[in-house]
Amino acid sequence: MKDLNMCEVNCVDEDKVASIQKKLNSNCIIDVAKLFKALSDETRMKIAYALSLEKELCVCDVANIVGATTATASHHLRHLHHLGLAKFRKEGKLVYYSLDDEHVRQLIDLAFTHHEHLHHPAQTKQ
Repeated sequence: MKDLNMCEVNCVDEDKVASIQKKLNSNCIIDVAKLFKALSDETRMKIAYALSLEKELCVCDVANIVGATTATASHHLRHLHHLGLAKFRKEGKLVYYSLDDEHVRQLIDLAFTHHEHLHHPAQTKQ
């Protein structure tokens, strides 16, 4: 039985391959992969999505939204901050987190838009 997802002959465009391989060998790819790996965690994705819906949330609010302890929420928020996806500010005894910038919000919005397109294609056609 033929595999429909494979070429039936070996034909390599060496110029394209060489050009793309140069771009793949940069450290940028590793950093972007870390970003997507961080967002592949369900709790961190919930947190990122929640932060995309509000300008900022305190750690206590985030913990309640995702059904976690404040320690667990804080751990995930620190991870998002370390990767440049979230930023924080301290106000008295409270710590407030927000998405780092509009690019992060757009990335999350685009992921959810894509999900809707895949699972509800009739509703996303214009």
